[in-house]
Amino acid sequence: MAFLPDESRSLPPPPLLNKGSVWLGFAGWMSALLDNAFNQRPIFRAGVHRQILFATVGCFVGYQLVKRAEYMHAKVDRELFEYIRHHPVDFHTATG
Repeated sequence: MAFLPDESRSLPPPPLLNKGSVWLGFAGWMSALLDNAFNQRPIFRAGVHRQILFATVGCFVGYQLVKRAEYMHAKVDRELFEYIRHHPVDFHTATG
């Protein structure tokens, strides 16, 4: 998968209900409600299956985005710690 390389499998998975999945799930549900409103259908009662689908797709996309963000942060941290390990003179600690 080009979105997440295989080395990201070593990271622990984020929780299913995280900030990204909840917000994008809510945005998906609201987009279904707005579609009902724009097409002059009953907002909450029409297209319940579409509301569930949009919310589910939003949750999935949010989860994948959080997963990718955690991988990118872990990659930057790994590169930074590797640089610090190879250049200890630049990062010496002050001992009193």
